[in-house]
Amino acid sequence: MKTFSELTPREILALAISSEEEDARIYMAFAEDLRERYPASAKVFEEMAEEETSHRHMLLEIYEARFGKFLPPIRREDVKGFLKRRPIWLTTNLSLETIRKEAENMEFQAARFYERAAQQTTDIEVRKLLGDLAEVEKGHKTHAHKLEQALLTEEALEEEDKTRHRMFVLQYVQPGLAGLMDGSVSTLAPLFAAAFATHNNWETFLVGLAASIGSGISMGFTEALSDDGSLTGRGSPWLRGGICGLMTTLGGLGHTLPYLVPDSWANAFWIATGAAGVIVFIELWVIAWVRARYMDTPFLQAVFQIVLGGVIVLAAGILIGGA
Repeated sequence: MKTFSELTPREILALAISSEEEDARIYMAFAEDLRERYPASAKVFEEMAEEETSHRHMLLEIYEARFGKFLPPIRREDVKGFLKRRPIWLTTNLSLETIRKEAENMEFQAARFYERAAQQTTDIEVRKLLGDLAEVEKGHKTHAHKLEQALLTEEALEEEDKTRHRMFVLQYVQPGLAGLMDGSVSTLAPLFAAAFATHNNWETFLVGLAASIGSGISMGFTEALSDDGSLTGRGSPWLRGGICGLMTTLGGLGHTLPYLVPDSWANAFWIATGAAGVIVFIELWVIAWVRARYMDTPFLQAVFQIVLGGVIVLAAGILIGGA
């Protein structure tokens, strides 16, 4: 691999041409990914892709005038330390904010490239073009803002806000809520069964820890493998799986941690069990609030469903442990 300082003017221009073409294709991929969810924002990225294509044509004209029609197949990957783009499959199903930040980073890197290329080139006309492109890339953030003002009408913004909220619920709230419900409820029976069977805090803590981590791993893989997000728009399966698994584990650990109370304390078992019961009550109310806030479930109905289910599982664990 060559370093950037070793590139000839011809290679610099060829690299700039291939980079502009790739960036245009990335912007079109962003637009394609956003078209169904955020049509107005997709139009902004289409305009940015067209501008990158116009840059490529400008570079091609000056390249052909200097070096002819043959374009050496030099790519970003061929230059040591050169800016790289993430594989396109890692940029699908991203949030609108993440895509915008990715685009801003692309423009910043492109501006840096043109600045260095202009400094390294002795050809006056080429140097002027590269310097102008550096300024254009620096101004893309302002240009994108102007495009958004022109294309994102109040009605379009309102519709995109609704879509953003819906995507937030699908990608974060639903898997997180499913994990929290499973972790908070499913671990109650083994935890309290162990507690009332052994009356030993440390052994109960180990059972609760194992149940929480095991449930988290199981729920995480189940969520990740259940839907790749391509049809439902629920986003990255591994992100959803990670959120679901983490919340499942946290839901179980919440009422497990009180059993770290040392057995040497007076009434240690009842202190830990009382604290665990209070935490269970808080967890169930939090779940009910989230369901009412994001899932359009009436609050009292959510409380009844969650608390009733939790009480049944808790009672089963106590009865089994005390048998």
